[in-house]
Parts: sequence; C-alpha cells; structure tokens
Amino acid sequence: MNRLILRGVAVAMMAGMAVAGFAQQAYTGFDRNIYPGDAALPALHKNFAFTGYWLNTPPGARSNNWVGKRNVVKAAGFGFLVLFNGKLEAQLKGRNPRAAGEADALTAVASAKNEGFPSGVRIFLDIEEGGRMTEVQATYIFAWVDAVRNAGARAGVYCSGIDVREDAHTIISTARDLVARDAARRKTGEEPLKLWVANDACPPAPGCAMSARPPAAGVAHEIAKNTMVWQYAQSPRRMEFSKACPKNAAADGNCYAPGVPAIFVDLNTATTSDPSEGR
Repeated sequence: MNRLILRGVAVAMMAGMAVAGFAQQAYTGFDRNIYPGDAALPALHKNFAFTGYWLNTPPGARSNNWVGKRNVVKAAGFGFLVLFNGKLEAQLKGRNPRAAGEADALTAVASAKNEGFPSGVRIFLDIEEGGRMTEVQATYIFAWVDAVRNAGARAGVYCSGIDVREDAHTIISTARDLVARDAARRKTGEEPLKLWVANDACPPAPGCAMSARPPAAGVAHEIAKNTMVWQYAQSPRRMEFSKACPKNAAADGNCYAPGVPAIFVDLNTATTSDPSEGR
C-alpha cells in the first residue's frame, strides 16, 4: 500500500496494547499494489493463506492489474482481503462527502460483483490518511460503509492504528477515532465496524518476519474487538515508525516473500484464512 499520512507526532506505546487472544490461531497474508503474476502464486501460497485484492486503482498507481484475477487467485488456494481505494481529504474538497462516499460504495460493490466475488463479501475501504479524521473525512467514510451494507455486501476499513499525540492531553489514532465514532452512531443489532489496522511500529511489530501472532497482539485494547487484520510490516520499511524493528528487512527496505525473492510485500496476520470471505 501507499505510505499512510499521519497528522500529529507519533508516540511509541506499549501500555494499553492488547495481550489477550495470543492463543488464537492466526494466519499470515500479504498485500501489494502490483499483482505478483500467475506464476508466483503457488510459491507465495506456501507461506501465505490470503492476499489483498484491489477493486480499483491502488494508491499511487496508474492502473489496476488485479482486475480479472480473482478466479486464478482462488484456484491457487488463497483467501481474500478485498480493497477499495478511498478518497483523500483533498479529493473531497468542494464536494458533498456523503454523496461521494455513496457513489464510491456503489462502484466498489459493482466491481466486486464483476470480479465474481460473492454478494456478502467484505470490502475494506483504504484510508491513507492518519490521525483523527476531519468531519468531511468521517462523513465520507461512514456514508461509504452504510451504502456498501445497503447494497448487500459487508464493510470494513483499512486505517492506521499508530497513536499520535494530538495535543498535550490527547493521544489518538485513526482506528481509535473510527471505533468511537462507530459506537456513537451504531444502531442496536448492527455489526460493529470491522478494521484492518496498520501498525508497523516495533514493538509490537516483528518487522519483516513471518508472524503467527493474531491481530489483537498489534492493536490497542480499545479496538481489539473491531480488528480483523493487522498489517505489521510495509514495503518499503517506514523508518520513522520501524527504526526499532529487528534488522530483518532487505537492504532496499523491502520485505521480500520467502521463496520468491523478486516479490516484495506488506505483511498481515488475521484470525481467518479468508478475512473478506471472498472465496
């Protein structure tokens, strides 16, 4: 994925990190903006249970070469993390954020259908800006979530779980902010917002290592119940967050997939081998 943009000063925090759930079975997966190629899938599946799958153009890319590959990826044995690249705040300037969220949601659901995913697939909205969301951003995000659900799919959000100091009295992360907002607006019986949380700071992240730790190991306890997936390493390595990590990245800062030395990946762990139920 692209590099998450964080507002505020990042703070390393072990206090409050969830420790429950370490005994849960966990599955390791990868994601990357560029499709790795059909030939690489068998080797990748030796170590990874699931893969990210873009429905639209990934951040910073000019095209999406995952399109049309769902059946090939499924046949190779992978589960899915289905992704839709959301809008940055600058892209919402002068627009109605609710209408933009609803329109993007319909595009995401239609794209998932065109790719052959089941109707109840969970689609994660990729949010590349961190810290507390502005009201414009939050309106866009939750309009997207509601519209995806109304269209018959399930919704999730990819966001930063890295704490930043907002002011002298407040520490916040995008994940904490969205969970609090969701709790305030959620109707009785409605599913809590599910998250794919990015936190590549060490600790708790292990750097470029295959991890068997479940998502709860990498997030603050307030958001552990909402977290389905933990992205614990990014390629290239983000030194501002990962400087305390073990020296297990390649010389160029990337995490290369075991047995597939030409393929660099972001690394994730989840408690299911098919987080989006996309098979």
